[in-house]
Amino acid sequence: MNDSLRIEQRGAIWLGEFRAMASPCEVHLELRSKQLARQLMVLAQKEALRIERLFSRYRDDNVIHRINTANGKTITVDEETARMLDFADSCFHASDGLFDVTSGVLREVWKFDGSDNVPAAAQVEPLLERIGWQRVTWENPHVSLPAGMQIDLGGIGKEYAVDRVLALLRDRSPGACLVNFGGDLHASAAPEATGAWTVGIESRRVDGATASSLQLQRGALTTSGDARRYLLKEGVRYSHVLNPQTGWPVADAPAAVTVAGNTCIEAGIMSTLALLHGADAEAFLDSHEAHYWVQR
Repeated sequence: MNDSLRIEQRGAIWLGEFRAMASPCEVHLELRSKQLARQLMVLAQKEALRIERLFSRYRDDNVIHRINTANGKTITVDEETARMLDFADSCFHASDGLFDVTSGVLREVWKFDGSDNVPAAAQVEPLLERIGWQRVTWENPHVSLPAGMQIDLGGIGKEYAVDRVLALLRDRSPGACLVNFGGDLHASAAPEATGAWTVGIESRRVDGATASSLQLQRGALTTSGDARRYLLKEGVRYSHVLNPQTGWPVADAPAAVTVAGNTCIEAGIMSTLALLHGADAEAFLDSHEAHYWVQR
């Protein structure tokens, strides 16, 4: 595993890089000790890969696979999975069903690879019968899905991993830490050397991709948008964020939404839900008194 971990020093900061959850992962540590930096980087990589193994929908040896292949039978889950399902349940109800971890079945017809392969309505509509958290029986720690339904924790798993890794590092590192998994990040404190972390925010414009930056001292930032995952057909750009109630991308959604929060998982939910509110994204964020940046 450690062969895929790259570590280098940049001034007062140690940078560790690896891949997990189909994303480039970075860990930044302000430390003097190279030995401690390496130990913490290995710890971060192990934790990220552990969470990926636990929650990935692509594996056949974890709790998600057991739930999705139970064919209606009840599955007893571990405490960590139970916390995730509790969070998914609260997000579903707080969003009036816009956030739904059973909507992953839509990937069977939606492939956001930058092509013009937009599915037909006749392909999307049958999948709606297999979506709906309200159809799931969840009584901690027991869960049962109707046959044919699945759960997919991809919408919160990476953000959860960022928060978990940062918590482990913060308990063990005397210096400031920043964890960045695929653009979702969380900082424990500002580095003494510079007073803040410089964070780039990817954007999409008609004249090509550009980036802006901001100074982050502590807290989390997440960005949801269609800069990398989209379809483009007849001049219409289709975002990868799908409305679980219709099976289609939301019209008039921002190109990207970046939200600041106390934790990565909470900021991630807010940025995703903002996209799902389409033209009302800013109004939604304002109603929750969120700190945000919207690109249209």
